[in-house]
Amino acid sequence: MKPMNERVRVLQLRNVMDKGEGWGRDQGREVYQRMLRFVEDSPGVLIFKVSMKGVNRLDISFSSETIVELARRFRTRKGFCLVDLSDQDLIENLGAAAEKKEQPMLVWHDRSANLIGAVPSEGTREAFSFAMGRPECRASEFAQSRGISINNASMKFKQLWEQGFLLRREAVAESGGVEFVYQRIG
Repeated sequence: MKPMNERVRVLQLRNVMDKGEGWGRDQGREVYQRMLRFVEDSPGVLIFKVSMKGVNRLDISFSSETIVELARRFRTRKGFCLVDLSDQDLIENLGAAAEKKEQPMLVWHDRSANLIGAVPSEGTREAFSFAMGRPECRASEFAQSRGISINNASMKFKQLWEQGFLLRREAVAESGGVEFVYQRIG
């Protein structure tokens, strides 16, 4: 099995838009269909970095119907994050759309990321922070580093995965059993 990070693809949002501005639900639904085709034509890809290069404006409705809806649809199976994005108005509109749909989204700037949209619960924040500090991790590593039970750590990571904060895959544990490996989206 290939490591997750080898299955990453950039989706240039501007290339599936008619112009550099995205307004309203109707236009958003059209662009969503183009984005969906791109994703479906990339079956082995687990992470899509949505590049905002060349995008000048997006309203909340357009953002909700495109990027956020795509991330929500593929939650637990594929991850979507944002790159090439520094415009605070765009970030604010995307964040509001993601928050409304309870979808977390990461905005990457080189090697660091900011979370917009949904936020982890108080009980899972520390696990999320731990996962964000490395390309991938196991619940057992987090449990050992925090002095908590593996079951407790596993529940935290499972919740983060189900809510769309992380991706996961099965791997063989040192004990010979099955263990999940969790990966940040980006």
